[in-house]
Amino acid sequence: MEEGHHFLADILTTGAILLGAALVAVLIFRRLGLGAVLGYLVAGIIIGPDVLGLSGDPETILSFAEIGIILLLFLVGLELSPSRLWLMRRDILLFGPLQVALCGLAMFAIIYLLLPFSWQAALVLGLPLALSSTAQVLPLLQSRGRLKTDYGEKSFAILLFQDISIVPLLTIVAALSRAPAPAGAPSGFLLAVYAVLAIVGLILAGRYILSPLLRLVGRVSERELFIVTGLFAVCASAALMQSIGVSAALGAFVAGVMLAESPYRHELEADIDPFRSILLGLFFLAVGMMLDLDVIRQQPLLIIGLAVTLVLVKTAMMFGLGRLFGLNSSAALIMALLLSQGGEFGFVLFAASQSALLIEPEAASLFGAVVTLSMATTPFLMIFAGRLAARRRTGDVSLEDPAAAEQAHVIIVGHGRFGQTVGQIVQAAGLSITLVDIKPEQIDLSGEFGRKVFYGDGTRIDLLRRAGADEACAILFCMDDRDLDADSLMPVRETFPNAKLFVRAFDRRQMIELMPIDDLNIVREVFESSAYMAESALTALAVAPELREQALSEFRRRDLARLEAQFKTGNLRAGARHSFGVTDSDDFALDEG
Repeated sequence: MEEGHHFLADILTTGAILLGAALVAVLIFRRLGLGAVLGYLVAGIIIGPDVLGLSGDPETILSFAEIGIILLLFLVGLELSPSRLWLMRRDILLFGPLQVALCGLAMFAIIYLLLPFSWQAALVLGLPLALSSTAQVLPLLQSRGRLKTDYGEKSFAILLFQDISIVPLLTIVAALSRAPAPAGAPSGFLLAVYAVLAIVGLILAGRYILSPLLRLVGRVSERELFIVTGLFAVCASAALMQSIGVSAALGAFVAGVMLAESPYRHELEADIDPFRSILLGLFFLAVGMMLDLDVIRQQPLLIIGLAVTLVLVKTAMMFGLGRLFGLNSSAALIMALLLSQGGEFGFVLFAASQSALLIEPEAASLFGAVVTLSMATTPFLMIFAGRLAARRRTGDVSLEDPAAAEQAHVIIVGHGRFGQTVGQIVQAAGLSITLVDIKPEQIDLSGEFGRKVFYGDGTRIDLLRRAGADEACAILFCMDDRDLDADSLMPVRETFPNAKLFVRAFDRRQMIELMPIDDLNIVREVFESSAYMAESALTALAVAPELREQALSEFRRRDLARLEAQFKTGNLRAGARHSFGVTDSDDFALDEG
């Protein structure tokens, strides 16, 4: 009993030291504009065994804090439907492999030619350096609303493939291993097969087990059960991948994708995100604690030189690949800078290489210090990348955050042809507007015509709040986003209940997807123009005004009835009898089809 009491006291003391150090360091570094990650790293170094020695075993803390990366990938998966992943397949399956192979082989060549390592050691040291820090880059892209930008999507595709690439990289380490193979350990080929089977199994389990389970939990209406179900999906998926030697974070990502189309996605995201933030902070604390300062003191120039070389090589390689895959120069440079550091999975691969007797512990410490130092450069590079992003332009207009906008009656999201017309009419009525768009080229074009448009993803709550949505009378979503659905706008409706919401829908399908939101005004983008054209044609054909008005009124009534039938049944063919020229028998055939 007394031993358990001491154990609890040790945990509480360690927790107080870690959180206290993090609190002070992050406050200081945030105040200096250097970001939280560098604050966590510095705090870890100070309380680590090489300075004050105030904390416990950093490797144990790191293992525990890796749950933060698992939760991060789960939350990212929640934002990505399978259809969107399919659209990204070229970047994930081509851009990602090219980046890992070219950057890894470049670092292998540098290490082999300049340092006294065998080619096997140089290979298992160089390839892991191609991986970037998911834990640093993804939170930045999410918090700033850049995940859906051109460089944000390509950055995510690369990071996703890097997590998948753990399997072939561990296979290479196992193939070169000088250590006796563990009894019953699967071959590299079998490991890849197991990974594919596990992913397929998780997808099937999500469709046939998890979705019905969530519907059952929904009937009980206990919020805690949603959290338990979501965490169960995360833990089960991550544990399955971990058990076969694959990245647990990849399993959590698959679990997130399985729940991406769930109506409870936003509840899960809101409940899990605080844990993710705390655990990621602990992760970077542990990375700082594990930094071997003796290695740095012995070979400071070598470590700094390798870290600078790593950043420069990855920046150059990814800039070239970004241009090859369709990014303009500034977007390619931003992406390259964001991904230029070493990644957390490098520590895993260095440890595996050490266990395989391919490198000495000193080499693992040396390159662990290189990865950590490269991570420390990331906040500075991100500041530069942020300034570069703010200056992306085709003209002379810089991008500004909507926090700089004056309070307006109406916020208009999207300033293309649709939003331009809406904005001018609203202003003609004497109402003030704030314009927001995520496309730099559209912002620059609008600036040439004297329109001030602010930059950002207008579906994000934090950005809308900075734009003054709490006091706005209405928010008008005028962008051409065919993936916009009820799940995307429901948090906006709940967060800003006093603002009237209007949204542009591409067609009937998207309109039906948006209809579950109460008090949402939906406008199909070609509906009114086609009705106006028909009315103009009837006028030109000398149809009597009374008959024209009757035809339009009856058409609108029938169209609304058809929409309601489609929404209730979930069948686009429902309600066809309400259309002119369709018989009841036709309607029956369509509904049955």
